Amino acid sequence: MHGGRSILVLPNAWDVPSARVFEELGFRAVGTSSAALMVSLGYPDGEEIERCEMVAAVRRIAGAVSVPLTADVVSGFGETPKGVSMTVKSVVEAGAVGVNVEDFVHETKKLRPVRVQLERLRALVELKRRTGIPFVINARTDALRYAEGDESARFREAVRRAAAYRDSGADCVYPMGITDAASISAFVKELDCPVNVMVRPGLPPVGELQRLGVARLSFGPSAAYAVFGLLKRVGREVLEKGTYSSMLEGAITYEELNRLARKR
Repeated sequence: MHGGRSILVLPNAWDVPSARVFEELGFRAVGTSSAALMVSLGYPDGEEIERCEMVAAVRRIAGAVSVPLTADVVSGFGETPKGVSMTVKSVVEAGAVGVNVEDFVHETKKLRPVRVQLERLRALVELKRRTGIPFVINARTDALRYAEGDESARFREAVRRAAAYRDSGADCVYPMGITDAASISAFVKELDCPVNVMVRPGLPPVGELQRLGVARLSFGPSAAYAVFGLLKRVGREVLEKGTYSSMLEGAITYEELNRLARKR
């Protein structure tokens, strides 16, 4: 069953041009990266940005691409299930067809109690029922990073939370931080539902992830890391060598740059 499952590779954009680049390359869907999007607007990752500004960014991207767009809404920009539901309703109305929702608080790096997170997810399931809009709920858990105990205990907590989120109506579960093949295989088999992983150092290639039964691969902020890494190399080369090869090699043209600002 797992070996034959197809995998959705989801590049994560932070603005209209980056989303258009991925669309033109032929990706079947695009997502937003909370970290990359927030930083591009002058905020650190998390919920320091105003909800309306985040939603406006999603609306601009969704209006510029013809492929489905899913949005990372961090922890939902709301302390109550109703608040989270209002955020997701706004994002869906802005054009997103899915959302990622986290189960930890950025400021404290503490996991929310499972009971609290389930109330938030159930509010989103009810929003789907009430509106009739079948958006995807991708329930992320950061238990592998922030749960108590050793590595084994954190893995068990991630499985426990993901199973509860699945049973509450989430369409996909997202164990942040999982990278090695053995852990991915064990997690997929335990959950027996669509599982999302993110590009991180040590992650197996796409073909191996498909064999392991992963349903969805997100870039997260990795593409933004790569872009800003290139900018650092460009600047360093000019300052230290007085040359421009890293700036010019592989660069797009003026015409291509302008095209990325137009709807496809």
